[in-house]
Amino acid sequence: MKTDAERGLLIAEAACTLPPAARKRPLLKVVVVVLVVLALAGGFTVWYFQRGSAQVVAFKTVEVTRGDLLVAIGATGTVQPEEVVDVGAQVAGQILSFGKDANGKTVDYGSVVESGTVLANIDESLYSAEAAQTEAQVQSAKANLLRVEADLVQLKAKLNQADRDWQRAQKLGPSEALAQSSYDAYKSAYETALANVAVGQAAILQARASVAQAEAALKRTQRNLGYCTIKSPVNGVIVDRRVNIGQTVVASLNAPSLFLIAKDLTRMQVWVAVNEADIGRIRPGQSVSFTVDAFPGETFRGEVGKVRLNASMTQNVVTYTVEILTDNSNGRLLPYLTANVQFELDRRDKVLLVPNAGLRWKPSPDQIAPEFREAVAKSGARKGKPEGGGAPAGRSAESSGAGKAGGVLWVVEGAFVKPVRVRTGQTDGIQTEVEGKELTEGMKAVTGLQPQNNTQSVATNPFTPKFPSAKPGGSR
Repeated sequence: MKTDAERGLLIAEAACTLPPAARKRPLLKVVVVVLVVLALAGGFTVWYFQRGSAQVVAFKTVEVTRGDLLVAIGATGTVQPEEVVDVGAQVAGQILSFGKDANGKTVDYGSVVESGTVLANIDESLYSAEAAQTEAQVQSAKANLLRVEADLVQLKAKLNQADRDWQRAQKLGPSEALAQSSYDAYKSAYETALANVAVGQAAILQARASVAQAEAALKRTQRNLGYCTIKSPVNGVIVDRRVNIGQTVVASLNAPSLFLIAKDLTRMQVWVAVNEADIGRIRPGQSVSFTVDAFPGETFRGEVGKVRLNASMTQNVVTYTVEILTDNSNGRLLPYLTANVQFELDRRDKVLLVPNAGLRWKPSPDQIAPEFREAVAKSGARKGKPEGGGAPAGRSAESSGAGKAGGVLWVVEGAFVKPVRVRTGQTDGIQTEVEGKELTEGMKAVTGLQPQNNTQSVATNPFTPKFPSAKPGGSR
């Protein structure tokens, strides 16, 4: 069979062999015929190449595998020391020097300290002067107490003398032997001496109070003097040093923070912010696994310690802080690392698993095998339910309290697909547990469509240029 190009050439040859009368026709008609033939040949060529590059639809499949499934809630948290002590300053002054740690080195980040270890020294010149001044005030108050006690002794002696004179005056009474004026003078002297003794006793009480007040002031100044030496209140490791030598700290309403000490770095916590939608499935004692970017490929274990009730709201999202307890005896975990946490809700061992994409995919009616189309239409399998009518992706039917739900997998049968009824269980958001009578391990479930180029048609295109083959071991 001749092609359009060959037919065009024959027509041109026939035109050349026409009788002389016919050859006298205008040359324009011949040119038009040739152009029409060339246009037909070009259109055929374009159609042929398009037909050669046409796409053939194929099904994208995955195998049903058997394995272990971990159902978990993912969240992000921060590694924290289990107990941290913030050491501050109760007096104001300039930092003069740092102390020595347990290894004899200057206190710094990571230093191991014991209770009572000197961490820093604040300039104590002002507080030493105040302590000396109050100590002098104590001595003065004590001396004043001794003086008023001696005065009381004198006053009591004068009272005794006045009392005896008054008793004698009472025996004589106003008479020729004792004038009335003398009688009155003895009585007044006695009463005055009695009042003076009371005044002396009050002066002693006042002097004793002054001594107590001076002693209290001395204790306060001595305590402030002692605060100039910052000591560690606990055994631990210095996590943060927030001052430098020469820096002035000012203690006003809030004590300035100088050092942050972790009591025990062998026990760590992970503080995790959990969304309110998931907090109901978190409980104390629950197993937890987490990873940190500092040690890729290494998984750490822990358990939920407590769920804090003071929720926080950020951009209308409510989260709760969950404390996770973990052992750090090897010292691998460092404070304030970012942790990627998985709260383990359930675990399934050696179950059939299929990617969630296989449960979500739905074929068009013409892709279903003819013998199943009517049954699928009646059962409503093509009504747009997620995951073939099963549980939504990322949550299982069991976790929502509904038991196992129904679903559909589509497997290839020739040029079509057929449905396989399954029951879906737990899911980790990527794979879902499935089971069914017709389901077997290794069965290929359809997850979508993939285009494939018909390279064979292009290869057999007669207009495709032929290139010489490459020589072995060299270039063309």
